[in-house]
Amino acid sequence: MRDTAEIPPPPPTTTSRLREPPIRLIRKAMGDGPTRRRKLLNLALALRSYGDERQVLPRLQRLKELGWLDQIPTRIQRMVGAIDMLRFFIIPCAADYYRSKGINFYFHTLLRFLDDPASLIDPTGFNSARDTIIGHVLQVVHANPDYDLQLLDSFPDGLHAMEEQVVAILGGTHPRAASILATVEDPEYHGRLLDYVREFRRRQPMTASLLRDNILSDDRFRVLERTFGELPRAMRYFSKLPTSPLGAARHLLSVREFPLHLAEAAYTAAPAQRGT
Repeated sequence: MRDTAEIPPPPPTTTSRLREPPIRLIRKAMGDGPTRRRKLLNLALALRSYGDERQVLPRLQRLKELGWLDQIPTRIQRMVGAIDMLRFFIIPCAADYYRSKGINFYFHTLLRFLDDPASLIDPTGFNSARDTIIGHVLQVVHANPDYDLQLLDSFPDGLHAMEEQVVAILGGTHPRAASILATVEDPEYHGRLLDYVREFRRRQPMTASLLRDNILSDDRFRVLERTFGELPRAMRYFSKLPTSPLGAARHLLSVREFPLHLAEAAYTAAPAQRGT
């Protein structure tokens, strides 16, 4: 990969995601024969190791030692929290965003799956390999990338590899550049992401937000982003959830809307001023 000190070329005015027909996007997202086989192998490995606490707990402990976690949620809490994060925040917020851009959410999800099947089976990322998390950040214009960047700190070289791969995408040398650019609709996303990752690595105050437009314009999504958009806050939410199988089942069956009393306190009053 290129030296991260090099200045990448200016971003294009559009991406293949917006200018090419669906069938060509599908082919690009799938990749060639060897690439498809590698993706299926990575998916099989991810499914095989999914939920393996021997791999998950050391990463959680490292995040706690680095100060990203106040406490480590139990396995049941992480499972229930992942479902809540998906059904209350990730899916509705993404669907709203792509609808506002005139992009079919279901086709977009198909492209994401074809680009990297393993990235879609682990909402929390605790069971995912380093490059799976990085690929996910590269292929999705995030509501807030902080959660994933903090999560990458569970790997000693996670943030360094993140920066290197953003530079490679911008320089056209990333091995998955074609499939990622067939998925990402914002031609300026990776340029903004590189600046953000570099500031994050230096632990400097962020000079610009990478929050998506539909987060900033909707009080409901701001509440959800405040709770799930960063790893420490998401894990605080998870730690408030039931710890027993019966309690977990009761929560999932009976709680149909985001439980506001479990949200980050600074935003608990926000829905009263909702504009959408």
